[in-house]
Amino acid sequence: MRINAVAPGLVETPMTEVWKQDSDIWETVASTNVLHRAAQPEEIAGTVLFLASDLASFTTGSVSVVDAGQTAH
Repeated sequence: MRINAVAPGLVETPMTEVWKQDSDIWETVASTNVLHRAAQPEEIAGTVLFLASDLASFTTGSVSVVDAGQTAH
């Protein structure tokens, strides 16, 4: 059994759409990572696909942070 987690940063989804309606809020939230933008869902899905694949067969007990460096600084 493999147990892993994905910890995404800001992702552009229907849940974050309300923030995009206010440009000041969106700019503030998006500027918290080094790319100064939100991820697209596909960018997070790549990590999930890797963890679900045989390529990650020896990966267990990990947390994959996919946040464009937000938690690194």
